[in-house]
Amino acid sequence: MSSQTIETQKTAARRGEIGPMMTGSEILVAALEREGVDTIFAYPGGASMEVHQALTRSKKIRVYLPRHEQGGGFAAEGYARATGRAGVVMTTSGPGATNLVTAIADAYMDSVPLVAITGQVSTHMIGKSAFQETDIFGITLPIVKHSYLVTDVNDLARVVKEAFYLAQTGRPGPVVIDLPKNVQQARTQPVFPAEVSFRGYDPEPHASDLELNEIIGLIEQSERPVLYVGGGIISANAAEELREFAERTGIPVTTTLMGIGAFPEDHPLSLRWLGMHGAAYANWAVNGEYLPRKSPNDPMVKVKDGADLLLAFGVRFDDRVTGKVEEFCKHGTIVHIDIDPAEHNKNKRAHLPIHSDIRYALRRLNAMLRERPIQKKFTAWHAQIAEWKQRAPFRYRVTEEVLQSQHMRDHLRGMEGEVILPQMVIEMLYEMTRGEAIITTGVGQHQMWSAQFYKYREPRQFITSGGLGAMGFGWPAALGIKVARPDRQVIDIDGDGSFLMNVQELALAHIERIAAKAIILNNQHLGMVVQWEDKFYGGNRGHTYLGDPTNRKQIYPDYVGMCASFNVKCERVLYKRDLRPALQRMLDADEPYVLDVIVPYTEHVLPFIPAGRTVADMIWED
Repeated sequence: MSSQTIETQKTAARRGEIGPMMTGSEILVAALEREGVDTIFAYPGGASMEVHQALTRSKKIRVYLPRHEQGGGFAAEGYARATGRAGVVMTTSGPGATNLVTAIADAYMDSVPLVAITGQVSTHMIGKSAFQETDIFGITLPIVKHSYLVTDVNDLARVVKEAFYLAQTGRPGPVVIDLPKNVQQARTQPVFPAEVSFRGYDPEPHASDLELNEIIGLIEQSERPVLYVGGGIISANAAEELREFAERTGIPVTTTLMGIGAFPEDHPLSLRWLGMHGAAYANWAVNGEYLPRKSPNDPMVKVKDGADLLLAFGVRFDDRVTGKVEEFCKHGTIVHIDIDPAEHNKNKRAHLPIHSDIRYALRRLNAMLRERPIQKKFTAWHAQIAEWKQRAPFRYRVTEEVLQSQHMRDHLRGMEGEVILPQMVIEMLYEMTRGEAIITTGVGQHQMWSAQFYKYREPRQFITSGGLGAMGFGWPAALGIKVARPDRQVIDIDGDGSFLMNVQELALAHIERIAAKAIILNNQHLGMVVQWEDKFYGGNRGHTYLGDPTNRKQIYPDYVGMCASFNVKCERVLYKRDLRPALQRMLDADEPYVLDVIVPYTEHVLPFIPAGRTVADMIWED
């Protein structure tokens, strides 16, 4: 083939394909189809109805109608987190767009590929306080990877191509396309580009062999190495490479909350996850073990050494992991590989920061190790970790506080043996699903227990709002995941406070026949805030009771009745003897199903490192 022919083909690829005369709304739908979009969560309104009309004619895109824009945004996020492909959500202008802000912020914090399309008033009305006008471009500037206000219909096909490229490459994130109504109505012959690029944007930076050899050298010099890995492993689809690297080096692996599933939690090298409510043994392995202290002003007295080498891969040293950042892995050499150089030295200074796609770095490291294997076995280090694991696993017990609680007086007097603790529910669910379900959560105590008592073996199996901590995430996210993965059991483990925040999406589940399940761990309180009130505010309740104060024996609201009004099956479980058969009925159902499990509010999540404190301040179940 001649060089002239090759250049002609390259030019044609860059130019793309010229389409027939179309309206802007038709161009948008055609461009989405070209990106492989098969699902969109969209709530119509005056500024987006043109696109909805075009979507009714699409043979490739299925439109799901959420009952609130935030629910649609979380559902699109669930779809994205489950597949790794960009989720798509669309709203109208003004309040429709602003209702989407929390989901956009959530996607930004957790590096989730999301394309959010918002209708906008016509261009000649922008800036004139028109009906349902808001500057969604300006409002979302701090919480997007990129955003567009499309003022020329001829730009639309290119903008859509760029939006998906940006959302899904490099460090993933949300992209907003704000589309005025007159641009939707305008007609042109679109040019659909075959590819796009941005000057200065390198979505796949590669570590040098020199840098990677330096890592191998540090491993060979180490006595107590730890792999500390995060959501970047999952985003990069690098779980297989991570497992090979860990097995070739014999280095124990701990994850962040967002990294759960990046490494099998039943693997001998797994330390589960670390941080505020993470495994005590993971926190000790990274930081060392210290004598428990009564006051943060007391000196820290080390008992056993922690990591002397911390390989931080695809993490951002979040405060819920580090606690008091100056004390985090204070005596270890830190290597930080991340695709986003802005994360280097932002929260914790690294001795060796490396800007690289983590999948490339791990593949290259594994290739190097195949040529020259590591000789060290870290036998003493593994023995120390085994001792820590045996001493401080995740565990729970029925405490005297539970037995004396209002819950027992109201519901279980004389039947103390029938009390259901939240941890019991999750342990039983893990057993009955053989650890194969995809789990979503809201935010709070139930979120932490779901991470502690269900062991995850694969990426994209534990899906939660990590960075933003958005209540109301779990149920709509589960619906989006079930749409993407109809072959899997998808279960939202939620709290009564979180579930209520997007309870309207029971309608989406029923009308669209989305057979996701929900377990509400119902303690009638904002449990995590109650835990902090108990620990730091003398148990004084600052508006954290969610029940009816005039009738405390009533379970309020009545989720069984509420679900029935949506034609969704729901049953309440109060006694332990009823839990297993109820879970089985839920799992066997081929339709949406909710279990309202009544649990005591006196339970605390342990381990617990108070915010800004250290491993010496950790409270754990001894």
